Amino acid sequence: MTKTLTTAALSALALTMAAAPVSAQDAEVTLRCQHFLSPLGSIPRYFIEPWAEAIEEQSDGRIDVEIYPAMQLGGAPPALYDQIRDGVIDCGWAIPSYTPGRFPEAEAMELPFMTTMNAEDSSRAAWAFTEQYLAEQRFGDVQLMAVHVHGPGVIHLAGDPIEEIADFEGLQLRGPSRQANALLERLGATPVGMPVPAFPEALSRGVVDGGVIPWEVVPPLRVHELANSHTQIGGDRALYNTYFIWAMNRDVYEGLPDDLRAVIDANSGIETSADAGRAMDIGDTAGEETTAATGNTIVTLSDDVVAEMRAIGDEVIANWIEEMNGLGLDGAQIVEDARGYIAEYEGQIAEDM
Repeated sequence: MTKTLTTAALSALALTMAAAPVSAQDAEVTLRCQHFLSPLGSIPRYFIEPWAEAIEEQSDGRIDVEIYPAMQLGGAPPALYDQIRDGVIDCGWAIPSYTPGRFPEAEAMELPFMTTMNAEDSSRAAWAFTEQYLAEQRFGDVQLMAVHVHGPGVIHLAGDPIEEIADFEGLQLRGPSRQANALLERLGATPVGMPVPAFPEALSRGVVDGGVIPWEVVPPLRVHELANSHTQIGGDRALYNTYFIWAMNRDVYEGLPDDLRAVIDANSGIETSADAGRAMDIGDTAGEETTAATGNTIVTLSDDVVAEMRAIGDEVIANWIEEMNGLGLDGAQIVEDARGYIAEYEGQIAEDM
C-alpha cells in the first residue's frame, strides 16, 4: 500500500511539474526589446506587451521577452535601428525618419494626406508597400516583424487654435519628420524637428508654440496639460503620418531553433502590422476623450481649409518626387504604388465585419 501511494504521489508530482509554466529562468532564449516611449503609451500597452505575451505563450515559455521602455538600455531614439542591427538589443521599435535620408522610400507613407484616418487599414498598406520597396532593399540587415503608421496627426498649441492657414504664420511647431516639416513650412510655420519625447519640455519652456502628434500620445506626454487648443484635420486623409518598424536582430532570429523561429514568424507580417495600427487607433480614442475632459478647445478644420491644405500638400509631394528622381528612384511610381496600397486596404475592417 505504501509503495502504491508513493508511486501515485510521484506520478501526480510529475504531472504537476509538466503542467507548470516555464519560468523566465528556464527560458532557452531571452529577447531584450527596447523602445523610447513611456510604458503607458498605446504601442507598449496594446501592441508590444501583448506581442511579448503571445511569444512567451506560443513558445511554451522557451522564449522570454524583456521590454525596456524609455531607452532604459541606453542611447537615443534615432539610434534604435542601429542598436537592433548591431545586436546592442535583440529587438526594438524604431522610426526610420529619425535618420533622414537613410530610408528614402519609407517617406512615401509620411507624405501629406497619403494615409487614411484609420491606422489599422493604413498599416496593412504600409506592410504591403514595405514588402515591395524596403524589406530587402533597405531593411535587409534586420528581421522585420511589423511596420505601421499612427492615426491622423493633430495640431496642439499653447494658445488659440488654428482655424485657417493664415494662423500658421510665425508659429514654431514641433515636427517628427522631413515631410511633416516640409508641409509645416509651406503652411507658414517654422518647423522644429525633434523626437516626440522631447516635445513636452520644449512646449513647457516655450521653445515651440506647439506641434503635431496624434491623439494617442497626448496623455502619456501630458501634452493636454501643456497645450490649450487642439486642431483636427477633417476629410478622409491624414495631415501627415509617421512610419514605424518593429524588428529583430537578424543573427538572433536566424540563431533560433526552427520551431522558435516559427513562433516569431507567426507573430510577424501584415496582420501583426495591423495589430500595431489598431493599438494606435485605440489610443487615439482614449487620448481625445482625455483631452476633451480637460475643457481644452478642440476644433476641426472646415472642408474649404482642408482643400487648401491638400493643395499645398501636393506641392510637397511634387518636390519629394523630384528629389527621389535625383536619387535614381522613380518618385512618381513610388507615390502611385503607395496610394494604390492605401486604396486597396482602405475600409478593410468594415469589409471583414
